[in-house]
Amino acid sequence: MSPEPIELAAALARFDQLWSPRIVTTVNDYDVRIAKVAGEHVWHAHDHTDEFFLVLDGELRIALRDGADGAEREVVLPRGAVFVVPRGVEHRPSAPDGASILMFEPSGTSSVGERHDEVPGHVDTTTGHRL
Repeated sequence: MSPEPIELAAALARFDQLWSPRIVTTVNDYDVRIAKVAGEHVWHAHDHTDEFFLVLDGELRIALRDGADGAEREVVLPRGAVFVVPRGVEHRPSAPDGASILMFEPSGTSSVGERHDEVPGHVDTTTGHRL
């Protein structure tokens, strides 16, 4: 935890890697993570925790498989929007034109959850990197 305020735009300027979250700070046992994203992530699910998203810049899309029959739907989050993916729900974030996001999740949570499709090379499988 930093003893000084953290300016998110400056923190985002410190790295270029996509889909590779950085831990900005911690709150109790939760990480506050930021990431730059573009293109598609991977279909995945977090079995033990919800996943909170806040769009800092750009637009984030989240495809969800949350219907009774596994039907897919998509939510679109413009800049400033928040959305929570409930635990256990398969989802795939994407940002066709790129975005910057903030996530709030328990420390040690994998960026690809406990269940996921094959992870493409552009997605970093991590529990977060220190900023």
